Amino acid sequence: MFEFKLSLEVLAQLLFQLGIAFILSLPIALNREMKKHGAGLRTFPLVSIASCAFMLIGTDIYHESDSEARIMYAIITGMGFVGGGAIFKSKDGVQGTATAASLWNTAAIGIAVAYGRYEIAIILSVVSFIILQFSDPFNVKDKL
Repeated sequence: MFEFKLSLEVLAQLLFQLGIAFILSLPIALNREMKKHGAGLRTFPLVSIASCAFMLIGTDIYHESDSEARIMYAIITGMGFVGGGAIFKSKDGVQGTATAASLWNTAAIGIAVAYGRYEIAIILSVVSFIILQFSDPFNVKDKL
């Protein structure tokens, strides 16, 4: 028989971690949204919290040593596939590579948060935002 168990302490911890993953994805999402570059305020937070959730579920359910690595590998591979969909090739060149890399990076933020490696997640969020926000003047393609 199925017994419903709910621990408020566990719920609070999970909400905290998913909330951190959400918040750390926002600078990247806002940048992409404000510059109208593909994915934005809906996509990046969803990628981050979903990656975090997959890792949290995996670490709770699977207790084999390589199971967590397999889940992480699946997230990395899956985000490569999703990112590939953000890249467009035209006669003018290739577009969407920064968005694709940002999606991949946002998944890494979620994974880092799931492991409690908040330092890594914060660094990824800040560095990504700085690169996306301030690299436009150095874009050679726009100057031609």
